[in-house]
This record gives sequence, structure tokens and C-alpha cells, in this order.
Amino acid sequence: MSKKYIPANDPRFMEWVQNLYDEAVKGYVKWKIAAPELFLETPMADFEAKLAKMSDPNHGKIDTLEKNTSRKALEKACREYVQGFLARNPLVTDVDRERLGSVYDTIPTNISIPKVRAMIKVAYKGAGHLELHVAPEADISEDLRAYHGCKIQFDLFPADAPAPETRDALNQGVFTRRKKEPFVFQPEHSAKRMYFCARYENSKGQAGPWSNIMSAVIP
Repeated sequence: MSKKYIPANDPRFMEWVQNLYDEAVKGYVKWKIAAPELFLETPMADFEAKLAKMSDPNHGKIDTLEKNTSRKALEKACREYVQGFLARNPLVTDVDRERLGSVYDTIPTNISIPKVRAMIKVAYKGAGHLELHVAPEADISEDLRAYHGCKIQFDLFPADAPAPETRDALNQGVFTRRKKEPFVFQPEHSAKRMYFCARYENSKGQAGPWSNIMSAVIP
């Protein structure tokens, strides 16, 4: 992933982030990814406030330091959102990427496509809190780069609803590099059933086979 898509100039960077946020708000449902406000809203507001202080002729070194620290936090949040949800997402078209601010995956590497399926175990961590433990079904030590991360497709259904027959019925998704991915739900979702499946992807977004669809009841 090239880092050159992020402008160096602070005001232009703020404009770029705002555009990324606005376009992601319009498209996140279609792209089956997490809403941008979950990742970007708080660091955006903090950097915008710190940047505004720079227009005060009496701003000092501490203000500049705080602005730079805030910018680094916002850059990190943007990169994580772009790399985790947009850069390798096949549902995001080239036209979408241009509107988002030229967020492309430009790594010129030759990496194998994952062949081993993901295996998922569920851990119950408390009220409304599930944790999915993801591991390969077989040895992957010969080509670890092919298993850059894991796409988890999921959705919630009423407890008495029929089980989905295909993953097309699972309309939410998250890309993660963690072996233990937490999911925390609001109290109104208690006793619903979460259906999910997963697959490994390499760093180019090339995907391996999906796991079977599994389910867990939200405590």
C-alpha cells in the first residue's frame, strides 16, 4: 500500500480526510464494511480542533506539538481504515477509489494465493461480547505472506429465524490481522444468533476458500 495518497500539507490533509469520510459514509453499506465514524470521527474532530489553533497568531510550541501528535493519530486511523476495508476490497471500484482520494493497493509483489481454510472457534467474554478465534486448518509455514489477514463475513438474525444458506445473506464484514477478533453488541441484540464465516487473504487482497458458515448466540 503506497503511503503517498496522504497529503503532506495540513489543511489539504484535513480536506482529504473529510472527503474520505464523506465518500465512505455514502458507500460503506454497498462495500459491506464498517461505518467510517467508528474509526475516524473522534481523531478527525481532535485534529480539526488542534489545526484551528494554528491560525491563532499567539499559538505556541505546545500547540504545534499537540497538532502534530493529533495528525499522526489521524493518519494512523486513516491508514488502518483504508488498508483494512478499502484497498483490497473487490467491491470498491476504481471510480470509487478516485472519489475516496486515490486509495489503491500498489504493492508490486508476487505472493501466493491462500489455499488453507480458516477455522473459527467462539469464546464468550460476557454480556453482548463474543470473540472469534481464527486459525488455519493446516500448516501454513511454507508461505506465511499468503495469510496476511482474515476477512470475516457476518450478520445477526433473530433466534428463531432459519439459518442462512449462503454467505450472500451475511451483509457485514471486517478485515482483521488479529487471531482473536472481538465483537461487542448492544443489549437489544442479546439472544440473537450471529452467523459468520471467514477466509484468508494475502496482502494483495487475493482470497482463499471460505470456511463453513457457523453461528453463536449472543449472550
